[in-house]
Amino acid sequence: MRRKQKRLPRGAGILLPISALPSPYGIGTFGRDAYHFIDFLCSSGVSYWQVLPIGPTSYGDSPYQSFSAFAGNPYFIDLDLLIEEGLLTSKEVCLDWGDDQSRADYAKLYKNRFGILRKAFSRSHYFDSSVYHDFCRQNPWLDDYALYMALKMYFHADSWLLWPEEVRRRNPQALEKYQDLLSQEIEFWKFCQFYFFRQWIALKNYAHEKGIRMVGDLPIYVSLDSADVWAQPSLFCLDANLKPKEVAGVPPDAFSAIGQLWGNPLYNWEKMRGDHFLWWQQRMKFSAGLFDVIRMDHFIGITRYYAIPYGEKTAQNGHWEKGPGKALLEAVLPSLQNSRLIAEDLGVVVPAVTRLRKSFGYPGMKILQFAFDSGPKNPYLPDHYEQNCVVYCGTHDNETMSGFFAHQKPEILRFAKSYLGVHKKQELNWACIRAAYASTADLAVIQMQDLLSLGNEARMNYPSTIGENWRWRLKQEQLSSELSQKLWHYAELYDRKGGISNERI
Repeated sequence: MRRKQKRLPRGAGILLPISALPSPYGIGTFGRDAYHFIDFLCSSGVSYWQVLPIGPTSYGDSPYQSFSAFAGNPYFIDLDLLIEEGLLTSKEVCLDWGDDQSRADYAKLYKNRFGILRKAFSRSHYFDSSVYHDFCRQNPWLDDYALYMALKMYFHADSWLLWPEEVRRRNPQALEKYQDLLSQEIEFWKFCQFYFFRQWIALKNYAHEKGIRMVGDLPIYVSLDSADVWAQPSLFCLDANLKPKEVAGVPPDAFSAIGQLWGNPLYNWEKMRGDHFLWWQQRMKFSAGLFDVIRMDHFIGITRYYAIPYGEKTAQNGHWEKGPGKALLEAVLPSLQNSRLIAEDLGVVVPAVTRLRKSFGYPGMKILQFAFDSGPKNPYLPDHYEQNCVVYCGTHDNETMSGFFAHQKPEILRFAKSYLGVHKKQELNWACIRAAYASTADLAVIQMQDLLSLGNEARMNYPSTIGENWRWRLKQEQLSSELSQKLWHYAELYDRKGGISNERI
């Protein structure tokens, strides 16, 4: 009989993407501000730090559309640490990273970041070290990823579907030719990954020293324009021309009349069953080495998934297909090692999804923002929670709580104020935070923007749109001692310190 996952230790977490950390380099990094944030968590009685996916972003800058399911985002490599190693100078990194420290300017990042990393690469002797060779040997995905990125740069950043036919289809002679031609470029992309993971592991180790658990985010799907699909097309539902037969998304619902068209290629689940889901085992084992807890995005897609014909402009003409279910979860179970899963079970949740989640003991998610529109029986209200769940006020895909309440109908505001025991609309944001902390949920995770009572100008993402998403950033001065003291009080009051020392720092 399968053993269920142990419940998460009761605690509190903050959702803050790496990209949103303060930094002088246009985007958050694994540098001093990341360490300062861990100190803030510790002094606030917060024992979990949840981040968004940390892979290299592609067109649209979404962390859920990445060039690789394994690689890390070179934007997050801290330049100050490279200066300390003598690979860069302080003068060289004084570039135009953007005018607004509260917003990431991805155009300027793309223009400047890789140039400065190439300069560091030209001075590095990392490839002579045994540590580097061990890193390459222990990460078999690295060769395909580095070659893919080198080819992408060579072919003017085009999707691999537009590359010459012999390269698209990975003709061995063609690949050998480009491996020789682009050998230095290939090494550059390996250099970026070596430094990315070296810095990440150092940051994770520091978090552990402070009693902080790192919560990662595992997108269920991969991008069509990725090293994963190019390197192993047989694992995906592609036609004879290597184009998707169908793509991922979700159907129309109360929030969207046309649904959401994500565009990711669907998995060839029958092919994956043939090797006991080896690719998934490798992916889960890799993620377990990076995070203490893994939020599995779109968990409902394991039971059944929505398939949309390739070329459709909306998600309206899709259909449901049966997913791999427990066969996949059982196959990857040993790969989790000591890490634990959170099942993102939002959306159209059929009973089979709940049965599957509970059979493995995985906590589901509760969103307080969904709780106030249908009266006292709404399942998202805290008095309906089971202990084995994770409560959020909202996630990266939602409005901020202040932004949400700013435009609600009077009847929703009346019910929310009555339920939460406050009298003013301005009090609702912190009343929700307190309700999350006070709930029976094992873990309460609050977005940083909500802790700062920010409006929708700080919203991280508007689903199914491209434009101003993924840009909001924290300012160092916003991490005040007053906020820290308030969170410490809540953690102590509601028994959520989760292993943090009894004495505030």
